[in-house]
Amino acid sequence: MPDVVVVGAGIAGLVAARDLAAGGLSVTLLEATDRLGGKVARHTVGGLELDAGAESFATRRGTVTALAAELGLEPAIVQPNPAGAWLQPLAGPALPLPKTALLGIPGTPLAADVIAVVGMRAALRAQLDELMPSAVGAKERTLGGLVRRRMGDGVVDRLVAPVVIGIHSRHPDELDVDVVAPGLRGALRGAGSLAHAVLRLRDAAPAGTAVSGFEGGIAELVEALAADLRRLGVVIRTGAVVSSVDARGVTLAARADAADADDGERIDARRVVLAAPLGAATAPSILLTTLVLESAALDAAPRGTGVLVAPGAPGIRAKALTHGTAKWSWLAALAGEHRHVVRLSYDARLVDGLAADALERQAVADASALLDVRIPAGSVVGFSAVGWPAVPPAPRPIEGVTVVGEGVAGTGLAAVIAHARAQAEHLLQGMEP
Repeated sequence: MPDVVVVGAGIAGLVAARDLAAGGLSVTLLEATDRLGGKVARHTVGGLELDAGAESFATRRGTVTALAAELGLEPAIVQPNPAGAWLQPLAGPALPLPKTALLGIPGTPLAADVIAVVGMRAALRAQLDELMPSAVGAKERTLGGLVRRRMGDGVVDRLVAPVVIGIHSRHPDELDVDVVAPGLRGALRGAGSLAHAVLRLRDAAPAGTAVSGFEGGIAELVEALAADLRRLGVVIRTGAVVSSVDARGVTLAARADAADADDGERIDARRVVLAAPLGAATAPSILLTTLVLESAALDAAPRGTGVLVAPGAPGIRAKALTHGTAKWSWLAALAGEHRHVVRLSYDARLVDGLAADALERQAVADASALLDVRIPAGSVVGFSAVGWPAVPPAPRPIEGVTVVGEGVAGTGLAAVIAHARAQAEHLLQGMEP
């Protein structure tokens, strides 16, 4: 009988299993699919091995960097092109994102680059933040609610929403401020205004960019974790569909197409970690399309590292574009001269029912519009589309079962890894190897 069974081999499950095994416990890791990594995955497009999911990680608090160092991956950490991204507003051409913003919240509301995006009226409304007592909005639960109270609707709708949706695939009105922007509420109390809080947090951040990546892609992290799990003796079982869990073990479904049937093998354990939702897979809510293009016109990186799109921008279905070969020098070298990797993300509902060729045409049209470069159909070297489900809701608590993953930790590798490691440490403190 293993000490711990971990259900789900996404990043949270891999990290929890590794830390528990490193602490001296015997661990069995169960994954319903045929691969490890969850939303961190690879695919081949136009002859290139590319990330099919996450392609960068937040550097705040050094969470991912610390794990990478433990795994021997620190030399592979790379920084993106500092040129930064642009924003496609509701009207007019794309504009560079403001330089002194945090998740789109301006640190200098009357800066020229802020006014260019939100307009003078909205910028003046945002400046009123300076005159408000720090208590105004301090109890708002969501990021959108806090910024609306302090700076008004214009800043949220025209600046914060496009940035946050592009990063987290959810509207700021739906995101807990303490999860998506840890420390912001406390900085507001100390600084006296939201703008000053943003500047204080930016000044306190480690030198360098807000995100980093790995040469070869984020999937390098999955491979390193898997190798370490094998070194530590973790039993890894793929194709193992768990139908139920309790404090003393799990029951597998006898067949992969009957995930709700408790008719399979029983695995008992001293503790259970749930790192994936049980039951049938949910329909994709996010569609990531990848274009590999042959285009000398894109060599100049006309929109920096990519474009975030204001919801409702006319004529564009994509919600964000990443110019991968402009963002990552290692990828540009891999792709070769005049060859470019462009990723566009979509709300899956907006492109539901489109055949593959129609979806490719939509991606090319959106890329042309957002990059302000004509992209002929003949320049497409490769195309792929991958769907990902929405962040699952936090599962119903099960006494004695530890839960990790996006549903409880929030989105992004930094949040997921930090939470999984904290939960693993808590378990280790209560268990004797």
